[in-house]
Amino acid sequence: MATEVKKENEPEEKTQELRGFWLTRIIFLRSLAFIYCVAFSVSLFQNKALLGADGILPIPAYMHRLRTHFKLQPGQTRVDSFLAVPTLFWFIPEEHIDTALQLISNTGLVLSIGVFLQGSANMFIMAALWGLYHSIVNVGQQWYAFGWESQLLETGFLAIWLVPVFSIQLLPVNTPTSRVCIYGYRWLIFRIMIGAGLIKIRGDKCWHDLTCMNYHYETQPVPNPLSWFLHHAPPEWHKVETMGNHIIELLLPWLLLIPHRQVAAFAGSAQIFFQVVIITSGNFSFLNWLTMLPSIFCFDDGYLRRFFSKTTQNYVAMADRISVKCQNKPARYQRAVLNGSVGVLLMFLSVPVIQNLLSSRQQMNTSFDSFRLVNTYGAFGSITKERTEVILEGTSEEFITSSTQWVEYEFKCKPGSVDRRPCLISPYHYRLDWLLWFAAFQQYHQNPWFINLIAKLLEGNSEVRKLIDHDPFTNATLPTYIRAQHYRYQYTPLLTENAAVWNRKYLKPYMPPVSLTQLKEWRESNGFLKEPKKRDESTKETRKKGPRKYFSFDRENISYPIVGLFLVAGLLVLRLFRREMDMYYDSSMGVDKDIQELMTRATELDVDDIPRDNGIATTTLTDLTKDCLDDKEKTE
Repeated sequence: MATEVKKENEPEEKTQELRGFWLTRIIFLRSLAFIYCVAFSVSLFQNKALLGADGILPIPAYMHRLRTHFKLQPGQTRVDSFLAVPTLFWFIPEEHIDTALQLISNTGLVLSIGVFLQGSANMFIMAALWGLYHSIVNVGQQWYAFGWESQLLETGFLAIWLVPVFSIQLLPVNTPTSRVCIYGYRWLIFRIMIGAGLIKIRGDKCWHDLTCMNYHYETQPVPNPLSWFLHHAPPEWHKVETMGNHIIELLLPWLLLIPHRQVAAFAGSAQIFFQVVIITSGNFSFLNWLTMLPSIFCFDDGYLRRFFSKTTQNYVAMADRISVKCQNKPARYQRAVLNGSVGVLLMFLSVPVIQNLLSSRQQMNTSFDSFRLVNTYGAFGSITKERTEVILEGTSEEFITSSTQWVEYEFKCKPGSVDRRPCLISPYHYRLDWLLWFAAFQQYHQNPWFINLIAKLLEGNSEVRKLIDHDPFTNATLPTYIRAQHYRYQYTPLLTENAAVWNRKYLKPYMPPVSLTQLKEWRESNGFLKEPKKRDESTKETRKKGPRKYFSFDRENISYPIVGLFLVAGLLVLRLFRREMDMYYDSSMGVDKDIQELMTRATELDVDDIPRDNGIATTTLTDLTKDCLDDKEKTE
């Protein structure tokens, strides 16, 4: 009898079973917001120098070329041109480009910080982040011509359908995590890894003989402090690394497609571990940080509960049950149709991606639609065996002679001085340093941005000089000539008395000395010099005849299936928005009121914080949920 009383007064606490993806969504949204925050920070601090009206590759010159291509008047935009290059910069006058760049970057930064702190968002916020970054990428030219930009846009696009239309609650019971998004993200990480693996075995022979890692750490774009040590590992270990790369990129991704809880968790863990290893070995922007995100959806709440408090776990268990029993039925059906439309769109756009993966002429980091919704990926199909660097040198002397004194420019992170240790910046990214790595194994005349960079340094452009770590010249003594030299760089041996990280050997001139006067004609012909605006008589006549059309319609070159699916999705979003507004403000929605009240009680109740003699500790949140639902069924 005493034993029975003891059991009655001290029952064992029940453990809530969590098999949903509520906590998964919270972690994912915060992680994605962090990546967006980094991306918009890079844009905020660098894009005025790279893309501004007086930048290295100015947006106005690029928009002029686009309008020439689409046969548009200055300032005019057409539906087909916008769909081909979707960006807000179609509607921004040239004189406001710099302001727009700053405004877009600041807005994206504020929104991403808000999502990171809140851990939740709605469709409007996620669509705004996606649209703002899309606008930058589509005018980013060479600075944004890398796979992680499309990967962020694809990841961000799926996130739009992951959240409610209007609500920004942490656990919106009427919007459980979409299964289409869960498997959409698993399909994304599968394509990323399989694409990277296939491009390697179809590419450089060193991936076959397992020697690629003998070169990679030394020749990668931007090494970090650990790269020097990893390069000096034994050749046998490098072979193990290469074989491990093949296993993770070619074999383990297939486990991601198996709808089994433990298998998916194992595959996701392997992919996340692989990305962490890469992050420790080099500076690859936010690429590997971003690549970890889709793998988060390999883990349900049962795996991730340890990162949250007991109150939150009980809260989630209750929300999971309420979302099934008390979810508004019309909203549920409309959401199902919306998710189905997104799934159909993903399948439709995956066809060319699959064909590319199966092709012997596989392309990597390619988009098959202008919105970059479903893309193909890959990395390091070939490995550079020798590292060469372009070193810029300037002089303020009026005439060049054999005794002219040349001084070097030092960039933020790329190798320059042999005594300078590699930097650690990932997930941040210096776009100029990254592109200079590519310039080293090309000719300077193949890169107009490189020539205009020289011109900006000769001018003493203040924004461009912020991209340089050490500028040997001041405003009072600007360089009169700048040249570029080609060097071979190698890591110093493991056992050396020299404290230097690099040894370098001069190869040949990369670009001959040039002055600002010599570059004037080239810059004018390539649209890098602003010309004074002249009054166009033809434009004057056009204005007399009628109002100017800034946005017109052309039926050619429009992807009707994509536009149609977007329209269907838009209508469903509007319907869901109206339904959510009703659930917020319509007093007749009794079920939703009870849910809101129950959620409030859940946040206030923590079993560990309540004295056991008050009779409440024996009642779990699951019991409270059951009582609420049973009472509701009786009253109805």
